[in-house]
Amino acid sequence: MTMSIRILRTAAGMLCWIMALALVGCGSASQPTTEAKAASEATDVPDPARGVAEAALGKSAEILAKGDLAQDGRDQVLVVNRLSGGSAEVAAGSNISGIFVTRAAILENNDGKWSEILLCDEHLKNPRGYLGGSPKGRISGWRLEYSQDPKTGLRMNFTPAEHFNAGQGDAGQSSRPDRPTFAVRWNKSAKRYQTFDQSHERYLSEVPSLETPESTLR
Repeated sequence: MTMSIRILRTAAGMLCWIMALALVGCGSASQPTTEAKAASEATDVPDPARGVAEAALGKSAEILAKGDLAQDGRDQVLVVNRLSGGSAEVAAGSNISGIFVTRAAILENNDGKWSEILLCDEHLKNPRGYLGGSPKGRISGWRLEYSQDPKTGLRMNFTPAEHFNAGQGDAGQSSRPDRPTFAVRWNKSAKRYQTFDQSHERYLSEVPSLETPESTLR
């Protein structure tokens, strides 16, 4: 009788161990599934920056940079419409990227409300007007060079694409005299993007309109 009780106890103990191991196995198998589900749900969450980029420049909008671009504590995104066939380039020995675009914009998030604070299409302009020193004629495309400085923030150089032969990049050569380049930086005093003068010593004020030079007949 005693032997039978011992056998039953031993069998019961083994059964408990088997059930415990089975539960552990099920838990291990279900954990990756749960993690995969969480990752999938995180991927499905829409990116607000993507939505505002498409609202500003359409479905072909491409985000080049985002974050505290102006070093002023607000989220901004640099978004462009790439010129057909205009691939990005990087100048040798620098972190400057060059890309040919038809339009570019800076969008800023201010307490949950996004607004356009810089637009480059046929002209360079911000909410105050046309950027000082920018071309008076209409520009159909630009070569944009951009980089992020940890102290001063986003640095952008705009050069009319027509000054490049057949879309050739010539990375690092956009400052040649025959290729006027317009440097755009965040002016911390004015709290907006403005152009530098050619000496890069002061910011240029915006102008309300661009006058088209009159041709002189001789």
